[in-house]
Amino acid sequence: MPNVYEIITEKIIEQLEKGVVPCKRPWKTILPQNLISKREYRGINSILLNSLPFEHPYFLTFRQARALGGFVRHGQRGLPVVFWRFIEDVETKEKIPFLRYYTVFNISQCEGIAVPPFLNRNVQPIEECERIIRGMPNPPKIEFGGNQAFYVPSRDLITLPVRERFDGVEEFYSTMLHEMVHSTGHVSRLNRKGIHEAGVGSGSDTYSQEELVAEIGASFLNAKAAIVGRTIENSASYIANWLAVLRSDKRLIILAAGQAQKAADYILNVQTSRDSENE
Repeated sequence: MPNVYEIITEKIIEQLEKGVVPCKRPWKTILPQNLISKREYRGINSILLNSLPFEHPYFLTFRQARALGGFVRHGQRGLPVVFWRFIEDVETKEKIPFLRYYTVFNISQCEGIAVPPFLNRNVQPIEECERIIRGMPNPPKIEFGGNQAFYVPSRDLITLPVRERFDGVEEFYSTMLHEMVHSTGHVSRLNRKGIHEAGVGSGSDTYSQEELVAEIGASFLNAKAAIVGRTIENSASYIANWLAVLRSDKRLIILAAGQAQKAADYILNVQTSRDSENE
């Protein structure tokens, strides 16, 4: 009788055979914007503000915070937002551009200001997913904020957008488990080449295999938590993006599936015989 890993792998293959589904982030991407005007910041301002690890995408000036009846917390540092102001030359009548800036603060740096309803939603946790996360031995650090999901081996750190940004609570946990599988490759855990080897870059076979390991492993864990039905299509579409590289070596998906099982077993604290595992 096939085990849960075999079942999930087969389901992923079935989805892939249906064709590539456009991949999407399973969380809502909100560009940085002014809380009062709702206007999105543009150009370099958007890039800089979007790279900051704040939960909320809303910014406002010191005066705007006061106008709303709130205030910026003591000790908080503002962030410069640049803009061009044109001044007319008296003699030539030409408009001369001058680069100026003003200072904004994220709503998370303020007190007494209501957070917009979008990020005030009450998203209930899934207990079985929480149990899996809590039960991982030697876990990595986890931080929430910003607009990206990633694992940093040098800091042994997982960073995720806040739960309220995700399309659903299942998508939040599926993304969390994906990054947790990546973290099993750390030298203090399974010491997987796709994580610890220097110079592994996007597009390489090693990088592609590591992404397969993370997504297949997450699918195994999703099945354990009984949320696989809602996440399997997203998993397949994610994995499909690496097929161009994988077609050159048909063994990669087999090796990745074996490593994904080892990663899932590690997170679930399941003791297995190394002799029987795929390397």
